[in-house]
Amino acid sequence: MPSFRPTPFAAALLSSLAWPALAQPTDSTPAVTLDTVEVLGQAPDENSYHSSATSTATRTDTPLVDVPQSITVVTRAQVEDQSAQNLADVVRYVPGVGMAQGEGNREAPVFRGNVSTSDFFVNGLRDDVQYYRDIYNIERVEVLKGPNAMIFGRGGVGGVINRITRVADGRSHREVTLQGGSFDNKRATFDWGQGFNPHVAARVTAVIEDSESYRDDVTLERRGVNPTLRLVTGPSTAVTLGHEYFFDERVADRGVPSFNGKPFDTDESTFFGDPGNSPTGTELNVTSLTVDHDFGGGLTLVNRTLYGRYDKYYQNVFASGPVAADGTVPFQGYISTTERDNFFNQTDLVYKLKTGIIEHTLLAGAEFGRQLTDNLRLSARFADGADADVDPDSTFIAPASSPNFSEPLVSFVQGGSSDGNNENETTIAAVYLQDQLSLSSQFDVVLGVRYDRYDTDFENRRTDAAPADRRIDAQDDLLSPRVGLIYKPMEPASIYASYSVSYLPRAGEQLGSLTPTNASFDPEEYTNYEVGAKWDVRPDLALTVAVYQLDRDKVILPGPTAGTSILGDGARTQGVELGISGYVTQSWSVAGGYAYQDGELTATSGSTAQDGADLANLPRHSVSLWNRYDFSPQWGAGIGVFNRSSVFASTSNAVKLDGYTRVDGALFYQHSPRLRAQLNVENVGGEDYYVNAHNDNNSLPGAPLTVRASVTANF
Repeated sequence: MPSFRPTPFAAALLSSLAWPALAQPTDSTPAVTLDTVEVLGQAPDENSYHSSATSTATRTDTPLVDVPQSITVVTRAQVEDQSAQNLADVVRYVPGVGMAQGEGNREAPVFRGNVSTSDFFVNGLRDDVQYYRDIYNIERVEVLKGPNAMIFGRGGVGGVINRITRVADGRSHREVTLQGGSFDNKRATFDWGQGFNPHVAARVTAVIEDSESYRDDVTLERRGVNPTLRLVTGPSTAVTLGHEYFFDERVADRGVPSFNGKPFDTDESTFFGDPGNSPTGTELNVTSLTVDHDFGGGLTLVNRTLYGRYDKYYQNVFASGPVAADGTVPFQGYISTTERDNFFNQTDLVYKLKTGIIEHTLLAGAEFGRQLTDNLRLSARFADGADADVDPDSTFIAPASSPNFSEPLVSFVQGGSSDGNNENETTIAAVYLQDQLSLSSQFDVVLGVRYDRYDTDFENRRTDAAPADRRIDAQDDLLSPRVGLIYKPMEPASIYASYSVSYLPRAGEQLGSLTPTNASFDPEEYTNYEVGAKWDVRPDLALTVAVYQLDRDKVILPGPTAGTSILGDGARTQGVELGISGYVTQSWSVAGGYAYQDGELTATSGSTAQDGADLANLPRHSVSLWNRYDFSPQWGAGIGVFNRSSVFASTSNAVKLDGYTRVDGALFYQHSPRLRAQLNVENVGGEDYYVNAHNDNNSLPGAPLTVRASVTANF
């Protein structure tokens, strides 16, 4: 069975993390303050669930109340209080955002009814390979809802998740967290930082995890390290260099099949498939360089460069159909590998000026990128009695009463059209311009436009590919507008209306879906209409509301005659989102909200995707609220409630996952300024439920009551 292990370079980095502790200064050593650019969107205090500003929505440091679009910022304090383990945990209390299953090998956020595999960013730079991200190094997570290609380019069809990471800042950081809990959970994180003088600072964050699961034979192993170095090279210039090594290996778990329109009734621990033949692993090395320069007179420049190497392996044996009347389940399998090299360079030039009584924040920028991707997928063949070597089967049948098996795989072969073998090169060149105009103390306007040129050179290496289909070149010229109007009836409140557009080129989110047929069609188009209001009740408490309509258009549909295709409507989602974050009192913090979402297909694209069908993994109603109350400087408690109505597993609407309510709790103890402990209990009531699905036959049971304890030392 293929297995990933950290490279020698990464192992050396991980093993060397002890040296900063040995070299730490004494208590009397002051932190060094660097002449640095202020961190954008930082919360007013480190324990707050509320962040006052963001750079994700506009590429400029903008107060959230002045952003004409729905955005939720999940602070580090909230992540730590909830003992969040992954991005699915992070977005649980974000109104209007959920997670689909992702075939047990990747995150698959659902933004306003649109499932994504690629709309992830780190510090504003694209992170689009399919894998499970860790949150050991985050400062906060910014979740932008609704399309916005003007900021991020292609994709972002329903929203994006932008992780803002911890970097060298000249402050002293000395923190180690040890965690253990149910299902042999073992995890440790490390954060060390130091300013050496007014011009040089360093920081290192790291994680190591070795855990099991409530699901039988499912394991998880993680290693990560993220050093950064910041150099202040002059009175107005700072350079930040960073590198992240991350390794994740686990058993791919696709949940349980269906029976009579619902997930099969079985224990939540029961694994369906062959865990020994279902490994998935990711290894990445990503280097980044950021240059900040202040020219003076309101003119600043930020240049960001990223080079990333990603290696992904995925093998799985999974339930490929429902439980039959005779109590058996069909299983299939495949392997999928992806190697990707990403290079991106962004330049943002921001100029603040006045023309008469109008104040402008002008943004002019450019982005250049190159992505090299190598994809391979092969289908599994199973033993079939004495003639297994001669005629192996693509499907293996097992009883639903004993679905966890170890069946030798005979081989992996190139099967149907879904078994891709391709190599592609995508180059991106983009320019964008935005003006944030303050017309008066009450009226603001945001106008922006972006032009993208995408060139894709696609090579189909399947042996049965026709000569004319083996190399495809495609070009897309995309013009993405954005308009926002803001009215401020009083200073800490705003009412806004906005319009934005995003596109998805035919190569698809993972750049491997180009064919001679679809290469000639325009990209899919996503249009968002939104009105809303934001109110900072106090500087540390915010309320938000948004009403939106998101349309998906230019979807490839069957043509009027056999063998032809046309472009038409795809889907529409309409909804309302309410949000709250911050301090209700000095002792009581909250985060959460409510979302109403009504999404359906607006055209028929196949037998399992009929006009009017509900979108998958989209609850009509969802409500969440996390609370922390501090009884004293030493003791505090948390309670979170999450409720979701029923969802369909796919657009066939043949399998439904019932709604559920989950209650979580936490207890916090601050022993001293240097030592704290917490206990988190998830699913306090032991609710039986299904979290999400990938399709009608892969639905994931939710975890039973889960306990995690952690101790954090600052030294």
